[in-house]
Amino acid sequence: MLRKLTPYFFVAPLMISIAVFTYIPILSSLNLSVREWNFLSPDMPFVGLRNYEQLLASHDFWNSLWVTTVFAVLSVPLRLGLALVIASYLTRETLHSRLLRGALFLPSVTSAVSIAVVFSWIFSTDYGMVNALFAAVGIGKVHWLQDPFLALWVLIFVNTWKQLGYDIVIYIAGLQAIPGELYDAASVDGGRRLHVFRRVTLPLVMPTTYFLLVISVIEAFQVFTIVNVMTRGGPAGATDMLVNQLYEIGFVLFDIGRGSALAVILFVLLVALAILKSRIIGRKVHYEA
Repeated sequence: MLRKLTPYFFVAPLMISIAVFTYIPILSSLNLSVREWNFLSPDMPFVGLRNYEQLLASHDFWNSLWVTTVFAVLSVPLRLGLALVIASYLTRETLHSRLLRGALFLPSVTSAVSIAVVFSWIFSTDYGMVNALFAAVGIGKVHWLQDPFLALWVLIFVNTWKQLGYDIVIYIAGLQAIPGELYDAASVDGGRRLHVFRRVTLPLVMPTTYFLLVISVIEAFQVFTIVNVMTRGGPAGATDMLVNQLYEIGFVLFDIGRGSALAVILFVLLVALAILKSRIIGRKVHYEA
């Protein structure tokens, strides 16, 4: 009997930690989302679906959902496209490629706060490096973080710069797993480089693309640090993402019930997106036996 239970003893610490730090908080959020609480009051009266109704009737919620969706739609294809192109160039095992891989991967393990602070200085209107370069060639000051259109593109650039190295490394692993015999056969058949890339590389790297797509969309919908440090959701709500809205409601206004309701909505939205992607894209992904 003890021998049969031994595997469960090995996985018990992991399962306990997952339960404590994942499942219990999810259940707590569900409970708080139907209550009214301000962090301080000992009472948490049950209010039913009122928090959800207030959110769905709020212009700020729909604006943050729209901004987050636009951010994800613009940033994810840009990241994955750049990562695949760069990874294709860095697949060869040379000293040059290894040094570039390390340099590109470094931002992904760097503190997001540090990156956001540095880029806030770089894109500063009065003393930023970008505007200093523009001034050197006779271009006037650009209000990067004060313009509603440009601010979102700055955040997309910063987020892409930070996450690109991770995508590249994963793509390199996927590309190196493709058998070289397939490229040799395509070369013998007279296939051009672009044709081989489209007919051989893209289909065989689809499992990697699908994995990165799921991870990247989740990350894009949960982006918070660079928004909070660089723009705080401004100007005029142009960069007010869902998680930033959640932070403002829960930890600035201390409306824990409404903040928890927003967290539940975000969770359901991400699960729905994952299912949708598996139905649309997952069917086109084929794994080697």
